[in-house]
Amino acid sequence: MRPTSSRLVLLLFTGILFTSCQKEVESPVDAALAQSMTAMHSAMDAVSFVGKPDADFALMMIPHHQGAIEMAKVELQFGTDPNLRRLAQEIIVTQQSEIDVMKLALKNSPVLSQKQNKKSWCSR
Repeated sequence: MRPTSSRLVLLLFTGILFTSCQKEVESPVDAALAQSMTAMHSAMDAVSFVGKPDADFALMMIPHHQGAIEMAKVELQFGTDPNLRRLAQEIIVTQQSEIDVMKLALKNSPVLSQKQNKKSWCSR
């Protein structure tokens, strides 16, 4: 094989290998689910722990539950399986109710109430 032919074969092989390994274009449902996961992880990463197990649990679970609600909405928008659509409806109702309970617990938490009343040295 001549050097030019070998390069051409190598180039073609590399191109075929590269294109076969590329991820396919995301469907609208894949993009929506990925967006909801990204938002959930960002919200969870933004949580500042207060050092109290109950409060830290609620602070982390609220964005986690909100992520589940957003994914369930995607299922209702795109899904066709009646069982999964019903499950998505139940997730929205129950997870929202649980978010409300956790927000109330945080509101009544003396740890968070004290933390919110403290002013930062730079907020004078």
